[in-house]
Amino acid sequence: MGERVWLNHGEVPIAAHRRPVIAFTNTVNAIGFVICVWGLWSLNPWPTVLGLSWVILGKTWFLDRMVWLFEDMKDHPRYRDWLY
Repeated sequence: MGERVWLNHGEVPIAAHRRPVIAFTNTVNAIGFVICVWGLWSLNPWPTVLGLSWVILGKTWFLDRMVWLFEDMKDHPRYRDWLY
């Protein structure tokens, strides 16, 4: 549900101090993806595993922040009925 709130932040604004953390998690995920693809392309297991661990870390952290975002926004009139 937090991802839906995030995708809708153009219509229903979220707190400005939440955006940098979410952007950082996406950056970690993107860097890990590039390292993982490079490791796969070069057939080198260490960069592949390192990149994959960054992808998992970035995505898990992003999902954690999405729960956090929904908890902040669940009382907004647009999202109030989502839990019922």
